[in-house]
Amino acid sequence: MSKRRIIHIDQELCDGCGLCVTACAEGAIQVLGGKARLVSDVYCDGLGDCLGECPQGAISMVEREARPFDEQAVERHLAASRAAPVPGGCPGTRGFQFDAPDPLPDHSPDRTASALRQWPVKLHLISPRADHFKGAHLLLAADCTAFAMGALHGRFLAGRALAIACPKLDAGQEVYHDKLVALIDEAQVASITVLLMEVPCCRGLLRLATEAAAVARRVVPVSHEIVSVRGAVVAGPPPRCV
Repeated sequence: MSKRRIIHIDQELCDGCGLCVTACAEGAIQVLGGKARLVSDVYCDGLGDCLGECPQGAISMVEREARPFDEQAVERHLAASRAAPVPGGCPGTRGFQFDAPDPLPDHSPDRTASALRQWPVKLHLISPRADHFKGAHLLLAADCTAFAMGALHGRFLAGRALAIACPKLDAGQEVYHDKLVALIDEAQVASITVLLMEVPCCRGLLRLATEAAAVARRVVPVSHEIVSVRGAVVAGPPPRCV
């Protein structure tokens, strides 16, 4: 072994949120026992893509004795991870894409098929590097819209990749700006549709999208739609505080 740059996770600072898991394209990090841990030195390339994803500042780069990065081992590791959930990890952070909605029997009370194409959906948890975002039309929806509007899947979600967030209650929203910029520049999303509730606190989600689009290298159209608390699509400008 020789010295090289590799990540270090401070177990005292880590709260096990799992954001670093989805940020690591090599699958080098897993949440085990409620804490993020480096699975193996050979899976970490030392580039530090996960550094900016940790809201607690628990991840840093160090130089220490470590086995060299092994790209073939990473490929085998990722193939195995896709085949089965990681034991002890958080299944809610494992990304995957749906080929098609599950068929529902005629007698099912849930006959309306879901238009969701991928998992996870929370903006804090998604990875802009995931294949399902490449060239996709992105729906950036406020959390409450899905519960207010029964027809959301057919009206807005069909054919789009999804990210959801709450601009009023979510913490660590500085991460949102970077992820949206990455979705525009790296994933090269084709468009962004922001779906808001009619309440004033939702306006912040549109602001996040437009600010990210303004600093991104690519130009991407950003539009918005507004949902009333009774589930209707309403016309007019985004809501403002009075």
